[in-house]
Amino acid sequence: KPGVGAFAVELYWNHSPKCCTNFSELVRERFYEGTVFHRVIKNFMFQGGDPTGTGKGGQESKHGSNFNTEIQKGLKHTGAGIVAMAADKGTQFYVTLAPAPWVDGQFPIFGRIAAGMRVVERIGLLPVDASDKPKQQVKILRCYTYDGDVPDLNKKDQNAIIKVK
Repeated sequence: KPGVGAFAVELYWNHSPKCCTNFSELVRERFYEGTVFHRVIKNFMFQGGDPTGTGKGGQESKHGSNFNTEIQKGLKHTGAGIVAMAADKGTQFYVTLAPAPWVDGQFPIFGRIAAGMRVVERIGLLPVDASDKPKQQVKILRCYTYDGDVPDLNKKDQNAIIKVK
C-alpha cells in the first residue's frame, strides 16, 4: 500500500517553548511512530498523537499538562498548515486545513508546516465516518527532528518530522 508522503514541521520555539520541547522530545523518543490521525474534519483540521487512536488517550506532557500559558494573541489560525496542541493533552496535536479563526486563543499554536503541504491537503480530503474518523487509516511511520534548513522531502531517507502512510 503506497504511503501518503511526508511533511516537516517548523517549531515556534520563541513563542511556545514548552509545547515545542514536549513535541520534539516525543518525536525523538519515537512516541508518534505507529499512531494514526484519528480525526479529520474537512476544511478545518486533522488530529493525531493519541496512541489509542480514539482521541481520548495520550499522556501528560513532559512539562506538566497546562499549555494554556503559551496561547499567544499574535499567533492565529490564519490558514492551512498551522500546528497546535489539541485540548491541552500532552501528546495530541492538530494541523489546520484552512483558516480557523473561531479557535484563535483556545489552543497553543507551536508551529507550522514547513514542507509537504500537498500531503496535508491529501489527508484533509480523506473520506471519514460520522464521527470524523478517516475510513482509510493514516499512520505515522517515522518521526525525526532536524536542525537548520527544511529537509528535502523528495529524498528517500529524508530527515522529516513525520512520514505518514
